[in-house]
Amino acid sequence: MKKYLIAFLSFGHLSGFGQSLEIVPLGVYGGSDESNLSSYLVAETNSNQYITMDGGTIYSGIKKAIEKETFTTDISTVLKEYIKGYFISHGHLDHLGGMIINSPEDSKKPIYGTAEMIDVLKNNYFTNAAWANFGSEGEAPIINKYHYKKHQHLDTFLIDGTNLEAKIYELSHVNPWKSAALKVATKTQSLIYFGDTGADRIEKTNHLENVWKDIAPEIKAGKLKTIMLEVSFPNNQPDHLLFGHLTPNLFIEEMQVLAKYVGKKQMKNLNIVVTHIKPKGDNVSIIKKELDKLNNLGLNFIYPQQGERIIIK
Repeated sequence: MKKYLIAFLSFGHLSGFGQSLEIVPLGVYGGSDESNLSSYLVAETNSNQYITMDGGTIYSGIKKAIEKETFTTDISTVLKEYIKGYFISHGHLDHLGGMIINSPEDSKKPIYGTAEMIDVLKNNYFTNAAWANFGSEGEAPIINKYHYKKHQHLDTFLIDGTNLEAKIYELSHVNPWKSAALKVATKTQSLIYFGDTGADRIEKTNHLENVWKDIAPEIKAGKLKTIMLEVSFPNNQPDHLLFGHLTPNLFIEEMQVLAKYVGKKQMKNLNIVVTHIKPKGDNVSIIKKELDKLNNLGLNFIYPQQGERIIIK
């Protein structure tokens, strides 16, 4: 396995990083353990201004981060003050359940996403029958704690309460159902987070190729250093049972497409944060071995641990 090109650090003064980015995983898996589901805080280093990439697990992830001394404050402060907003990639429970459960204790902030995802929140979760309407639209009474900010494919926008700029991309998660990716950037560094996605060949779309084309210039310029992308199943998962997810084979297939646009030299040591592994049985170890065996591009695979800060250099 390639050595990590990023550092896991406890919270403290991080002088010298400038406008680099950090990730704090609140949840890393794609199922089974409801205390550890897809959710990642992203911010500039030396900053407590985070955008949350999906919200499958919130409270348990913050608690774990405090136990590991990633944060030296209380859960309420991280939830209410550090988290400035949520990007929700799609409407499945393992990507938003923690946000919903914690909504009564949360502070006012935006939710960013596609109109399709906002409709799922508005029509299925933030209703009187299911919970309560903490959103800014939909069924009365409207509590208006979360302000919906809807964006279309390739929209660029600022993340409120941070210095981050964002760009949204359309993905396919069992075509015709949609998911989304979000690129966040400072003036000098960027990363991209993918919600659940199938491979273009399986989904019969070109959504991922369109993303690769768009981000290629930033990779070649050395600005985009990290891709956060799912690998849910080992290679023995049949195509008809992928349900809009990737295997190591399909992941590498997509990386080869990206390599066409950036060149194989630029792929070497590109940080890949492997997300959404479904931890059934020995899946975690099998997926790691399969990815390492297939890694002929020199990618730097990172397997995030709940609560452990990742600094991107």
